[in-house]
Amino acid sequence: MSGSVFGNNITITTWGESHGKALGVVLDGFPAGMPLNEADIQVFMDRRKPGSSVVTTPRKEDDEVEILSGIFEGKTTGTPISLIVKNTSQRSGDYSEIAEYYRPGHADYGFDVKYGFRDYRGGGRSSGRETIGRVAAGAICQKLLKEIGIDVTAYTKSIGDVEADTSNIDKSVVLNTITAMPDAEADKKAVELINNCRKKGDSVGGVIECVIKGMPAGIGEPVFNKLDAMLSHAVMSIGAVKAVEIGDGIKASAAYGSQNNDSFSFDQNHNVIKKTNHSGGILGGMSDGSDIILRAHVKPTPSISSTQTTINRSGDEIEVNIKGRHDPVVVPRAVVVVECMCAFTILDLLISNMHSKMTYITDFYGNDI
Repeated sequence: MSGSVFGNNITITTWGESHGKALGVVLDGFPAGMPLNEADIQVFMDRRKPGSSVVTTPRKEDDEVEILSGIFEGKTTGTPISLIVKNTSQRSGDYSEIAEYYRPGHADYGFDVKYGFRDYRGGGRSSGRETIGRVAAGAICQKLLKEIGIDVTAYTKSIGDVEADTSNIDKSVVLNTITAMPDAEADKKAVELINNCRKKGDSVGGVIECVIKGMPAGIGEPVFNKLDAMLSHAVMSIGAVKAVEIGDGIKASAAYGSQNNDSFSFDQNHNVIKKTNHSGGILGGMSDGSDIILRAHVKPTPSISSTQTTINRSGDEIEVNIKGRHDPVVVPRAVVVVECMCAFTILDLLISNMHSKMTYITDFYGNDI
């Protein structure tokens, strides 16, 4: 199976299945010399692990990360960093019934057609547990970005028709609400909505917003590797994400140029700024120095217990009720996944920018060449 590697200057290769022995990631190309230990990564893993709140799957996994390589005496060595998380709470029997039919909203049919074979235990590689590797690698990237003053923060903007007030983002609130919303009142309403969906055997989707602060201008490429294209690629590769917006997003298609254009100006220190940020911090595929604003639209969890119709491998139309342990909403646990994929992409493009001008090379090497 191809397509498990992402990135250019640094790469991540995720591996493992939902009900296999373990999952993990290899982060290659990461620079040497950064202090790193499991605790730096675990804080991010805890944000996405199952069984952590009343609105997640009851599957209990500690999701403890272990560093296998790439660290010596507490610092990165520049060699591949291999990370592993062992599965400890598989109940593959919960999925034996679905081996012969295709679940609505899942990748079952596509896998059968493409490979003639599929791992039906929780979806195998297409399971949400694949994101463990993304979060582990992204946590390392987050630490380096923090060192250079770039902050990547994601949160739940909405669940169903419940929308959070995002006018004043407090990261501590995001980390302490059940839904990862920055608004405690909206969080309560969203939890009520989620619980009602669960009682009805249904599920709900939502929107995750990610804001990247401290970005210098000029990061990204003007053609195929545009910053917005690479961020969209990274975020759209997350299984439940069905759409990505940058800045005003789809609203820009209904605006006039006089409304959508951001006027440039100077601040009191004569630094270039924009008076508005309809572009979401990206113009022509490159950062413009403003906050980057990205939104990921996440579909409802496809595994629901209410009756649905589908077909089986024998060619019969049947009715099914999906069994197993499933999230009534995946948005809260996906927030950290979006955050980490954005962090990885930003760092990858920052490294690309290090050779965009001759002077960057001559200033760095000087007379050592």
